[in-house]
Amino acid sequence: MSPRFETSASPCALRPLAFGAAVLGATIGLPAQADWSTTVTAASDYLFNGVTQTGHKPALQIGLDWSAATGGFYGGLWASNVDFEDDTKLEFDGAAGYLMQLHPEITLDAGVAYYTYHGDSDSSDYNYPEVYLKLGLYGFNLNAWYSYDYFGLDVGHVILMLSKDIQINDRLSFRAQIDRSTSLDVDRYAWDDNEDSYLHWQVMGNYAYSGFDFSLGVSGTDLSYSTGDTRVLFTLSRTFSLAGGA
Repeated sequence: MSPRFETSASPCALRPLAFGAAVLGATIGLPAQADWSTTVTAASDYLFNGVTQTGHKPALQIGLDWSAATGGFYGGLWASNVDFEDDTKLEFDGAAGYLMQLHPEITLDAGVAYYTYHGDSDSSDYNYPEVYLKLGLYGFNLNAWYSYDYFGLDVGHVILMLSKDIQINDRLSFRAQIDRSTSLDVDRYAWDDNEDSYLHWQVMGNYAYSGFDFSLGVSGTDLSYSTGDTRVLFTLSRTFSLAGGA
């Protein structure tokens, strides 16, 4: 097993969020027919809850998203290059869920995700499942993710996130967020200095222009190792609508 997974986890061991920045993009307004789209993203760094997954190097990411013609069902696939200081080079994930609009300003989203890793004969040892629940409330978002086998380590793990979206106009918006990642068994998996958790914060500005989405901001953690250092993050993405089906 990789030395990343000692009891006191080293910086490389941290695989982020459940489809945090670009995975599923299910729409709240339901389409008249099934909707397919793909999103391509270039990022200055692949940060998951503030921890780099690419050794602070750029990432190229692509997602394929589907939402049902009726009801709030959706699904998606997502891939990115990674660098865990071994031969693992690719992350490939899938997720499915159901999005409910309870009120014009209130949404509830529940689903499951599965993360897989490729490139080395042992890369699949990192694979793990996750369930999530996301509440959108008047511009605030309260999200929770849980895995009973975090990063293939047979240990429970919880991520809680609170964020706020501020829409300036049709093109410009901002998001501020704070999240806490917690190991449920520090004897099997711990964070910095044998702690059971760490905090991550992030502030991003987002601008849409001519079909492209630009994001620029700052992300940081209270971890002491370099892979969780405060970083400037820039992403450029474009979403392409694909032909819908009945």
